[in-house]
Amino acid sequence: MDYKDAIMIFENNTKRSVVQIERCGVGIANYVFIVSTATEKFILRCSKDEDAYKDTVYWLNKLSVCEIPIPVVLSYGKYKDYSFLILSYIRGDDIGNVYYKLNDSEKKQIAKTVVEIQRKISRIDISTDAEWTWNCVVDEMLNRAEERISRKHYFDINKIYIIKKLQQEIQEYLDKVRPIPYLDDISTKNLLVYEGKLSGIIDIDWMGLGDILTFVAMTKVALLNMDLDTKYIDYLLDEINPSTIEYKAFAFYCLIYCVDFMGERGMQFLDKTIPVNESIIKRLNDIFDILMEEWNKCCEL
Repeated sequence: MDYKDAIMIFENNTKRSVVQIERCGVGIANYVFIVSTATEKFILRCSKDEDAYKDTVYWLNKLSVCEIPIPVVLSYGKYKDYSFLILSYIRGDDIGNVYYKLNDSEKKQIAKTVVEIQRKISRIDISTDAEWTWNCVVDEMLNRAEERISRKHYFDINKIYIIKKLQQEIQEYLDKVRPIPYLDDISTKNLLVYEGKLSGIIDIDWMGLGDILTFVAMTKVALLNMDLDTKYIDYLLDEINPSTIEYKAFAFYCLIYCVDFMGERGMQFLDKTIPVNESIIKRLNDIFDILMEEWNKCCEL
């Protein structure tokens, strides 16, 4: 996207002059800019998808009653071929970028705050389709990973079939998961940290419905993929306090996210390609083996 278009969108809709604009490295499905005026900063998101931010605006407005640190919607609409969204700016950086700087006490406090936020969100009223089942959600994830892996051939497709067999072992648990709302896309990204504390949650484009343990599982795989420690995961699980069967489901979800990460390798989103090389392939295969060992330990309990 041209910077001139981004500046035009912002100035026309806020009546403020742009002093500086920079594109963020984050955002594989959107063009995301930090826009500075003489006194404030803002976030501008742009997409060529029709009504790209309809759901984002809906959820940010709905969640505003929960008293959680999320952006405020300032303006949204259409400009040429783009949908745009202008949001308030929240100080901080993705937790994945500052994780190595955090001490154990800070990780523990962030985990506590995150689970408190998830519990607040779980109480909001959301209607679901009568056909909704958690099994359909799980199947969708596995089928998507299967399609992507089979298309690119970087990883062994048999890993998908192994997980589908494991799914049968916890079918009774999966059948009982209800459509409880939670933020399912806060892992090493979208969770902002400033001076060692959680400062905000961004990129809320949809709401997860189902098992809160999935966001913990995705975060664990992301941390392992970045070769970082997983103490934050331990603190999240301490706050959630899963039962034996819930922990087994968590181990299952970790495996799902591992093959999901595998499926993304080599894919292109807008002008960005998810990197893939021998080192990345080996690391994800090693992570899968580690997670399988953890699943097997769960089965011994």
